[in-house]
Amino acid sequence: MLFSLTILPSLIILFFFISSDKFKEPTKSIIKVFVFGILITLPAYFLNTALGDYFYSRTNASEHLIGSFLTAAPLEEGLKFLVLYFLVYKMKDFNEPLDGIVYGVCVSLGFATLENFYYVYAIDWGDTTTPMAVAYIRAFSAVPMHALAGCFMGYFFMKYAFVSRKDNLFFCYFIPFLIHGFYNLFAGINYFALYALLIIGWLIIFKIFSDLKKIQKTKKKEYEKKI
Repeated sequence: MLFSLTILPSLIILFFFISSDKFKEPTKSIIKVFVFGILITLPAYFLNTALGDYFYSRTNASEHLIGSFLTAAPLEEGLKFLVLYFLVYKMKDFNEPLDGIVYGVCVSLGFATLENFYYVYAIDWGDTTTPMAVAYIRAFSAVPMHALAGCFMGYFFMKYAFVSRKDNLFFCYFIPFLIHGFYNLFAGINYFALYALLIIGWLIIFKIFSDLKKIQKTKKKEYEKKI
């Protein structure tokens, strides 16, 4: 049960976006991007630790600021962005606007899956909570946050690739960074604001995703020329 609760939230969200795509992405490509999302958790862990040690020991930045906007958010979203830019952008299967969201979710949920294992299995929570409680809470908080950040990253990356290069590459990184940063900030001080952030963000994404699906239904082929 604990193992299932650790991995199923990511897989369920991922399956929703993959199955909603009229022009299904090859399983090989999905797995490849998902695995890269898993792999970047390793440099993220060491960089987060090193950067956190630096800010805590050499600056007067508050704990909330360090934990939200100075470590995890910029580093983790930056690594996901690099996967999209250096891997997905060159893939021949990345050839249709909805693919941006699909692959953005893939890399983010690959990351979220291994991160879940770390929080559930590798940390000794003592008497404060249980691994099952941690897995349950993250299923409705951290995992949806990573998926949401991946959706926005993929959306703006799609706009960069298929619509206009103007500013979209910047927003591809900056919007997920803000989502991740404010999520981490609210997680420490205000759960109402945290879930408001997630709900509003998902409502926006579902509107964007719905509009892209309507456009996709009118197409007979998936190819879109990059500009």
